[in-house]
Amino acid sequence: MKQVLQSLKDGTTTLENVPVPRAGAGSVLIRTDISLVSAGTERMLVKFGKSGWISKVRQQPDKVRMVLEKARTDGIAATYDAVKSKFDQPLALGYCNVGQVVDAGNGVDGFKPGDRVVSNGKHAEYVTVPKNLCARIPKNVSLEEASFTVVGAIALQGIRLANPTLGECVVVTGLGVIGLMAVQLLCAHGCRVLGIDFDDSRLALARQFGAETVNPGKGEDVLDAAAAFSRGQGIDAVIITAATDSNEPVRQAAQMCRQRGRIVLVGVVGLNLSRDDFYEKELTFQVSCSYGPGRYDSNYEEGGQDYPIGFVRWTEQRNFEAVLDLMASGSLDVKPLITHRFEVAQAAEAMDLLTSSEPSMGILINYPGGIDGEAQILERVVTLDDVQPKAGKGRVAFLGSGNYASRVLIPSFKTAGADLGTVVSSGGISAVRFGKKFGFREAATDASRVLANREIDTIVVATRHDAHATQVLDALRAGKHVFCEKPLCLTLAELAEIKAEANRRPEQQLVVGFNRRFAPQVVKMKTLLAPIKAPKNLIITVNAGEIPPDHWTQDPVVGGGRIIGEACHFIDLARHLIGHPVTAHHGVALGRHPSTPVNDDKVSLTLQFADGSVATILYLANGHKGFPKERVEIFAAGRVLQLDNFIRLRGWGWSGFSKMNLWRQNKGVDALVAAFMASVKCRAVAPVPLAEVFETTEITIKLAEAVRQ
Repeated sequence: MKQVLQSLKDGTTTLENVPVPRAGAGSVLIRTDISLVSAGTERMLVKFGKSGWISKVRQQPDKVRMVLEKARTDGIAATYDAVKSKFDQPLALGYCNVGQVVDAGNGVDGFKPGDRVVSNGKHAEYVTVPKNLCARIPKNVSLEEASFTVVGAIALQGIRLANPTLGECVVVTGLGVIGLMAVQLLCAHGCRVLGIDFDDSRLALARQFGAETVNPGKGEDVLDAAAAFSRGQGIDAVIITAATDSNEPVRQAAQMCRQRGRIVLVGVVGLNLSRDDFYEKELTFQVSCSYGPGRYDSNYEEGGQDYPIGFVRWTEQRNFEAVLDLMASGSLDVKPLITHRFEVAQAAEAMDLLTSSEPSMGILINYPGGIDGEAQILERVVTLDDVQPKAGKGRVAFLGSGNYASRVLIPSFKTAGADLGTVVSSGGISAVRFGKKFGFREAATDASRVLANREIDTIVVATRHDAHATQVLDALRAGKHVFCEKPLCLTLAELAEIKAEANRRPEQQLVVGFNRRFAPQVVKMKTLLAPIKAPKNLIITVNAGEIPPDHWTQDPVVGGGRIIGEACHFIDLARHLIGHPVTAHHGVALGRHPSTPVNDDKVSLTLQFADGSVATILYLANGHKGFPKERVEIFAAGRVLQLDNFIRLRGWGWSGFSKMNLWRQNKGVDALVAAFMASVKCRAVAPVPLAEVFETTEITIKLAEAVRQ
């Protein structure tokens, strides 16, 4: 299928051939008929992409601070690679999609194949969208009209926040698509509306929809017009739908409002507010969040958990439905807003129009198979390179092509001489992008094809944590060697099943990505410690940093939490450095606090070993970013080793050793992958003993459970 992508590096719009996505649990697969280009949001993205590096830096000062902090802790080289990778990733454009349901995933009710629906899907021939972000189209609403539903919901949500009542005076500043829809919605609500814009054609449309207008570009005084419009009493509410860097829209809104007036920002404007403008009148200022309640709530959008209608009457989905009902009744007319129509093959021209001097508003993209066309075959595999597979073993397929896989794992496997066969991702975009970059033969959205492919003998599992156990088991049962990015699984029951399957297949390699034991400085530490038989004291301090409580890794069901998802690395590192089995373990979490409900990212984990050694792992999210992210300290037989961030290693009391410093961070990924590929090709010993993989995984899961309790 074809999908519209944009480069953040140079703003180039491309039409890429990507595999059709699958309808996952709680999602709907839609064949697109029409999509609407968002003149505001997408113009901003295109302009950002086309801007120079200095302009990009000025537009994102917060991101610049993050980059500088990363450079201080991880080094310049690692930071440069991270930033370069971010800008190399294409951005999927679009969020106003109309089409027909092709398939519905598990847990989806209310939608069936053939239904005409709107959604916030991308500009692509097929999209998969969570069920709460879709709505059925009434019979008397055309597909072109329905394509305005999502932007109409943005206007509607701003109006709901302004809470206008019948007969009130409301000003709409900025008469683009959203502003003109807001005018109609307010008029339908029984309000008197004054529209402000610099474009005569847009002002004419606003008058056609029932508003009075003022054009400051022609010298008309906005404040005088607002005073006359409100009969000298002041405006009841102002809805700002403009897109400008200027602070003037907010300043004017405050000055034209009556006592205790309301201002709602729907667009993007300068926000250097004057306290005096708001103080004397006790004005209310609020920023509207997209389509309505539920937006950016992963439980609502991805998890499909609706809000009870008695408590949240207007969710984003119900706002979609309300906009469609207004279209069906004739209260909302979007046909005059359509200015351009393009075929999907002309998508680059449609995006270029956004930054050209040619006036435009409603830009529609039509798709083959839509309206009068024939439906396409669902191709879930795309050929990237016709090169024949190499002879011998080591033909690799990747399940998952996210940030870590694309930046770290795939390059390591390529360097290790792996024959890169197929890369799979749920949406297909990243699979195509990195498949082409690193030389894979295929990109796919269907993992079952990979497992059934006899040419593939090795599977790399690099998906979300909750998928690891199932994919590892499927790969083992398909006769494949498996490299699983940590963690191996999330529960003891999953671990028991994997253990049994792996033990039945000793000829197949199973390795988990515990790479830190392969870091060159850790190898040196292990060598120095080898002659020492006395018990050792090991302290590992992980300055992990906060992540949002609603991040998927914090979800015990999806990500397993941060102990299982990340602290497992350091449990394995301790097991490796001490070199003896763990005989006891204990975990203590920092006391709960209302502001920090998650309690497994500020913990002290203690491990006792068979030789009498003790390891303490401090996994902390409440430290300062300037402190080293990972520090390993060992006290043994009157000697000390200290490793900071896998860059600087120092020693005290060692004969012939005092330090080992690197120019760039090296956490051992390349060495682990090379050892794994050697074991696959030559039937060598597994780089990480399977017994230690299972031991670390079991201890990690038990510690996570103990800490939660």
